[in-house]
Amino acid sequence: MKISAGIPSGFAAGPAAKVLEDRGYDYAATAETQHDPFIPLAFGAEHTERIRLTTGIAVAFARNPMILANLGHDLNSMSKGRFTLGLGTQIAAHITKRFSMPWSHPAPRMREMIRAMHAIWDTWYDGAKLDFHGDYYTHTLMTHYFAPLDIQHGRPKIALAAVGPLMTKVAAEVADAMLCHAFTTARYLREVTVPMVETTLAENGRDRSKFEIVATMFTATGDTDEEVDKARARLRTQVSFYGSTPAYKGVFDLHGWHDLQPKLNRMSKEGKWDEMAASLPEEVVDAFVISGTAEQVVDQLKTIFAGKIDRTSFGFDIKDPDRLKALVQRMKAP
Repeated sequence: MKISAGIPSGFAAGPAAKVLEDRGYDYAATAETQHDPFIPLAFGAEHTERIRLTTGIAVAFARNPMILANLGHDLNSMSKGRFTLGLGTQIAAHITKRFSMPWSHPAPRMREMIRAMHAIWDTWYDGAKLDFHGDYYTHTLMTHYFAPLDIQHGRPKIALAAVGPLMTKVAAEVADAMLCHAFTTARYLREVTVPMVETTLAENGRDRSKFEIVATMFTATGDTDEEVDKARARLRTQVSFYGSTPAYKGVFDLHGWHDLQPKLNRMSKEGKWDEMAASLPEEVVDAFVISGTAEQVVDQLKTIFAGKIDRTSFGFDIKDPDRLKALVQRMKAP
């Protein structure tokens, strides 16, 4: 099992990535929220030697394939082959209103975007002629002057965030890893997500051992019952918030909670946020939230993920560096 954790933006990203490397982590990740996700990883590459660096995630449709191909190449070259380009779609409102970029048919567009990047990389690394024609992207011009020369580390890996079946299949068709949403349950991972990925990989002649399934779950940890209860209360609110979204209804439906998502959606439109969380049955919270001490949570995650999930993150913060390092080793141990 590989373990990842986030690093901050700015100059602090380099030392933070080094700390993760020293504590046994396998991935240092940035997210596209208040800051650009790529710049911090340049500092991470400078300060580390082993740990992989990844965007988790960068908003794909805010950019085009050539820009992403360049960013991916540069960070992979700077890190000597340790970069994974983690991508996600975001939602239509953000793409059109925040980034002022086009939105349409996200799964086909994402599939084509990744294939376009590989066509560009085929030109840079293998000398192929750039002649990509798609429904959304066309790339046919690449002169020697614009092709990078530092190609010894090859192309970066690509990880794709997916929630629904269409994007899950895209990830298994054209990416190197799939990033599962945290709004999931052990049963949903076991019965829906992992089988869909494995089936799609097999249909496309791809090797499961060369593909990463990355999953996290909500974790409520503490050294006392009171601390665990406080963490569960915060996550109860988060589960109710995500559960109000129509895109996540399938997770509830698998468990037979067919009326829950429409109910939460109605309450969210009425602004009843506190009531939404309070309305969740305890069995729902138990399905989504792993609770206990940090050591107990790690052991539960190992049982849930065994043989199915390749990479995860803890979702909790441990101040004691020695204890944290021990937890990383505990999670990675067979």
